Amino acid sequence: MSRQISSLLAIAAVCVTLAPAPAFAQAPKKAAPVDCEQVKCLALTFDDGPGKYAGTLLDTLKKYDAKATFFLEGQYVKSRPAFVKRMAAEGHELGNHSYSHPDFTKSDAGTIRNEIKKTQDAVKKAAGVEPKLLRPPYGLADLQVADVATEFGMPMILWTAGSEDWSSKNVDAIKKKTMEVAQPNGIILMHDWVKQTVDAMPALIKSLQKKGYHLVTVSEIVKGQNLQPGDIFPVPAGWEK
Repeated sequence: MSRQISSLLAIAAVCVTLAPAPAFAQAPKKAAPVDCEQVKCLALTFDDGPGKYAGTLLDTLKKYDAKATFFLEGQYVKSRPAFVKRMAAEGHELGNHSYSHPDFTKSDAGTIRNEIKKTQDAVKKAAGVEPKLLRPPYGLADLQVADVATEFGMPMILWTAGSEDWSSKNVDAIKKKTMEVAQPNGIILMHDWVKQTVDAMPALIKSLQKKGYHLVTVSEIVKGQNLQPGDIFPVPAGWEK
């Protein structure tokens, strides 16, 4: 091989080495974790789903880079598993809201266990993960419910305020109420089976973000609470354990 050809090959090798990697080969940037002790955080939570409008809701959350927590009913997880899989894949939190929404305070321990276990299994089958948080139906719990939640290693999560979407079913009313009750480290109760809630979400998220809120999962909100299995948060008036 001539000296000239050898030199050209060497130069080519250097050029290849110094050339920037194609864009598709670069590692994606990960979003910086949110510190809810330093910034305003709010958790939007959606009960009783996945509802039939969940796909539209997920599109909106993705568009505005917002996270939410879905307290799922096992019966709807079974009938709409694709939504549940997508929720987990897109970084949302999945919670357990029973299988068929009975009043746990009027149920025996065996029924409560069965409701929780069937939902845990359904979510695991659909999304490959198991919920770590329990929201008892109607937000009602007693010492027996707390004991069963402890068996599953789950704290119980209620809410600081509700959007009253199930009652008003009105886009403007849902937006107005949610903005009124929003507070730092708040947990807002909503429902993804209410079409007006899903319709309100683009404008509502923009308004919340404009006020400086970071929309995060419940686990981000309660990170500093050191919740133990069977604990309930926020603690309702008159609750003793």
